[in-house]
Amino acid sequence: MIDIDVVSESNLWSKKIKKKSIFFNSLVRLFPKKHRFIKKRVSLTILLSNNKNIKKLNKRFRSKNKPTDVLSFPSEKKFNIKRSSYLGDIIISYEFVNKPKTLNHLELKKKVVKIFIHGFLHLMGYDHIKLKDFKKMLKEEEKIYNSVKTKIAKIA
Repeated sequence: MIDIDVVSESNLWSKKIKKKSIFFNSLVRLFPKKHRFIKKRVSLTILLSNNKNIKKLNKRFRSKNKPTDVLSFPSEKKFNIKRSSYLGDIIISYEFVNKPKTLNHLELKKKVVKIFIHGFLHLMGYDHIKLKDFKKMLKEEEKIYNSVKTKIAKIA
């Protein structure tokens, strides 16, 4: 089972996702079986941030002086799930997700889910540097998203 600790440093998130912790923890329970880590204790942290702060992190850790939608910081270089594991941290920028600003609550949630899945897969060792890796990661993202997309509206 995956346990997610959600930290929000931007009040903007509360306008679109009221119960953030319930939202993300409910979401991962809808993942395909292989990504739910049944009979294991797996955890990660999500920082719901903004463009200003994610830009600082992007510059410091990736030498890119610009905001981005998501950053992932795996706790280990090589993904290896033991009985109890901390996967790492995911940071998501509100302003990046909330484009265009005309997105309704459901559209924003769907976008957040896609971005979260992308960050989650990075924690599990996926990347998209080479084309073959990009295709493999995209295929896995689509599998996970397809397993949850019809239930997003019902999540907190």
